[in-house]
Amino acid sequence: MQANRRDITIARRIVLGAMGVCLCAWLVVNQGLRAQTTPFVAEGYGGAVATADAQATQVGIDVLQQGGNAIDAAVASAAALGVVEPFYGGIGGGGFMVIYLKESDRVITLDGREQAPASASVDMFNDPENPGVALPFAPHRISSGAAVGVPGTLLEWAEALSRYGTLSLAEALQPAIALAEEGFVVDETFASQVTQNQLRFAAFTSTQDLFLPGGQPPAIGSRLKNPDLAKTYRLLATQGVNAFYRGEIGAAIAQTVQPPPTIAEPPFPVIPGGMTLTDLDRYAVRVRPPTVTPYRGYTLYGMGLPSSGGLTTGEIFRLLEGFDLSPTNPAQTWHRVIEAERLAFADRNAYLGDPEYVDVPLAGLQSEEFIATRRALIGGGEAFPEENRAPQAEPEFRATPGNPIPYQSDPSPSLTTFQPVAQPKGPEGTSTTHLVTCDRSGNVVSYTFTIESIGGSGIVVPGYGFLLNNELTDFDLGVPHPNVPEPGKRPRSSMAPTIARGPEGEMLAFGSPGGSTIITTVAGIAVNLIDLGMTLPDAIAAPRISQRNGGTTQVDGDFEQTAVGQALTDLGHSLEPVPEIGAAVGLIHYPDGLTTVAAEPVRRGGGTAMVLMDAATRQTLGRSSLILPP
Repeated sequence: MQANRRDITIARRIVLGAMGVCLCAWLVVNQGLRAQTTPFVAEGYGGAVATADAQATQVGIDVLQQGGNAIDAAVASAAALGVVEPFYGGIGGGGFMVIYLKESDRVITLDGREQAPASASVDMFNDPENPGVALPFAPHRISSGAAVGVPGTLLEWAEALSRYGTLSLAEALQPAIALAEEGFVVDETFASQVTQNQLRFAAFTSTQDLFLPGGQPPAIGSRLKNPDLAKTYRLLATQGVNAFYRGEIGAAIAQTVQPPPTIAEPPFPVIPGGMTLTDLDRYAVRVRPPTVTPYRGYTLYGMGLPSSGGLTTGEIFRLLEGFDLSPTNPAQTWHRVIEAERLAFADRNAYLGDPEYVDVPLAGLQSEEFIATRRALIGGGEAFPEENRAPQAEPEFRATPGNPIPYQSDPSPSLTTFQPVAQPKGPEGTSTTHLVTCDRSGNVVSYTFTIESIGGSGIVVPGYGFLLNNELTDFDLGVPHPNVPEPGKRPRSSMAPTIARGPEGEMLAFGSPGGSTIITTVAGIAVNLIDLGMTLPDAIAAPRISQRNGGTTQVDGDFEQTAVGQALTDLGHSLEPVPEIGAAVGLIHYPDGLTTVAAEPVRRGGGTAMVLMDAATRQTLGRSSLILPP
């Protein structure tokens, strides 16, 4: 990897030079535009940031320039995304952060996942007019007070800064306050997201006021300001997180949830939730150990439960390690990836849930013996052979979960028998965003956060300018199940922020939005990098393949028409084209201080990647500059 990296660097610089990105990107960002010409690939020194938005990326770079570290940059960029990308994430939601601390050479993870209020139950989405019958998923369930979980994002930012950052929360929020006050120029992506949610947004008076000026989506090119969110951020800067979890903002959230601020005659019934200020007061961020998966000389670190991301990608990698995934036979490589994903999702759906509520058979699921029994089901000649399919799922190619119980010693009486639960779950929201940062000291952050559906619940907290999540729709309503709703429980997530240590000491960070496709996107990026030898930008831009133990394997772009797509079809795979899967970002920080950072070039309108100092500037200034690696 090291030998070919220098040649790749030269080629990249030619491309970047042709784009004229350096000064142009700065000018466009500082004019408040969501630029179409800002770079999605950068390489240099002193630190790097990649996000879905040019302004948020610039905020992170500014923090690094002023001496902040990777954690400071991640929080400041995330707060800015809450302004300019409000339909993907913000303080009304939750997320997971993976942090590598260079000085102590350790990886820790922060769990800021939303949490069910004390009122939660398996009947929470039932139709009041039809007892025992659940409301339709959209728009009824996703646009309700019952769908709103206790937000964790703000407290996660505060915990990350107080434990590992150098800035205060007040300092980290200042750039976002300015963005909210000054506004940003609405682009085509933003306007289209309002349009696709117009029915839901129009049902709530507070959401209408913010995102439907004059009753219509904001015009492309208009400037959208959010003075209420600026006020909220300023209140948090002066009063701290207690204003949110114990004070006036928390009281406003509870009042908004029960009942939501609907118009006089909403176009669909909106059920209230039961969240109270006490639920907010009881919320706590969890500091958890990462999942650790060795794979072909790399060590991958991810999120543990209640995120299924690290464990499910870990099972995929463990299954794949028994095969030679050669770039000379890409169809056979992706055939095996598809089958590994199918099996890993079968086990995920059956066993994984909030570890504070569910006795998950982790030892068995991660044992080499169990993995060997699952790997034996991956054939080389056809898509999931008939004898391996779940009988009740014919002809859907759905796998049954494995039995990990014999492969662990567990005295817990709840896991003495094998009771697989493999029914498919409902849709999982794709309104998620991912960012990566690193600093001159070698600290790295990989952070995914969300409000669930695009636009979350569709409910803006009146007077405070942020959308509430609809994360509780991630629970499974069928009983028994490890992911059923319970008071205080966190719904299982697919978010998979990942950090990896390479064989030459390089540190990688990557992740993606996309609901349950996050897991397969992260697995695919790792296969592209490690097995197929792609560069990071190519691995992120490559077509996606996503199998989640269903009848079809989703692909984006025109992949099904390619030679590899045709070969997979010949093997019996049913490929389902979808518009896009996973707008990922990532970086590689090398031991010599060089960082390559890349963002999605096309999906969701493309992201933005920046470095603090490009290689040419570094050579001019020399290593004595204060912003260079020591």
